Amino acid sequence: MIAENGEKIWKIFLRKHWKMLVLFVVGAILASIGAILVYLWFVGDAQLTGLVPATLGLWTMGHFVTFLLHLIFWELLFIGVPVILAAVAGWLWWKKLPDEERKEYRCGHLFGKRSHRTEGGEGISFLIFIAFIIKVYLDGNWNVPFATWTFDYLVYSCLWALIWILIIFGIPMALGGIWWIRHEMKKEP
Repeated sequence: MIAENGEKIWKIFLRKHWKMLVLFVVGAILASIGAILVYLWFVGDAQLTGLVPATLGLWTMGHFVTFLLHLIFWELLFIGVPVILAAVAGWLWWKKLPDEERKEYRCGHLFGKRSHRTEGGEGISFLIFIAFIIKVYLDGNWNVPFATWTFDYLVYSCLWALIWILIIFGIPMALGGIWWIRHEMKKEP
């Protein structure tokens, strides 16, 4: 069942399984709309219940982190669980396809070849954000409104967070790189 005449593998997939693709596209649209509605509901509810101040200048790092954690919980509960169930259903559907057909889709790179080269930055940004939160806490500015922060404090806190991450991860990476280079040089005649 090999794609003949240079026909693209995705055309074959669409011709055979267009109903399933439409179902997944509709599901993705509904999940996106649902995520926005949950977000809007939570923002309004967070202000009404006093979880966060209505005036942004009165927010503190404690409000910000609490807001994010509660938002993630509600998004996972109302959107994440149904999406996971839909993903399991999609995986079960995929497994019911004949082995030969699945192999053809894999060999034809139906879903493309992803490059993992550009995905490293998100992890570093997250680590810097965590280090920034820790610095704000250690400075005693956890419950200090953002409106009272100076620009210098924000910039220098971000810079210190970056330096911490570079020290914590950079030194072991440098040592590992030096070890690897020495190990490779010993291999050569």
